[in-house]
Amino acid sequence: MSDAPQTRLLFVATVEVGAPVDGGATALGRRRYVPITGGRFAGPALSGVILPGGADWQLIRADGVAEIAARYVLQADDGSLLTVNSNGFRHGPPEVMAALASGVPVDPATYYFRTAITFEVAGEAHAWLDRTVCFALGARRAAQVELAFHALL
Repeated sequence: MSDAPQTRLLFVATVEVGAPVDGGATALGRRRYVPITGGRFAGPALSGVILPGGADWQLIRADGVAEIAARYVLQADDGSLLTVNSNGFRHGPPEVMAALASGVPVDPATYYFRTAITFEVAGEAHAWLDRTVCFALGARRAAQVELAFHALL
């Protein structure tokens, strides 16, 4: 057994997002809903478009950590539909998170944005994704989220 896990880049996605909807303060924290309006993805494993209609349901906890729970659909160039379930965290120093919230460009190295990915795939062409552990490294932009999807080998 190897000491260090091996990974493989699958693709990089540019997810177009709409304005966040403030869901208000709840017992768990402040709820936000971020609509996913489209986008593209491309890489060594597959390429295609991100269909509009998904969303990122965020919970901003009292400690400033954003819990990410996104669900959306990719359409590969061959027409296959891939449902993405993404759960993770985004956090960093308060001044960095405030800059992100205001739309100011921020170096992704200054904050943590990681998600665990599972796929739900129809058909056989990409069924291997249904049985592969994946993760994404993220960067938040003003109207986009950039995600590098990787498989854990």
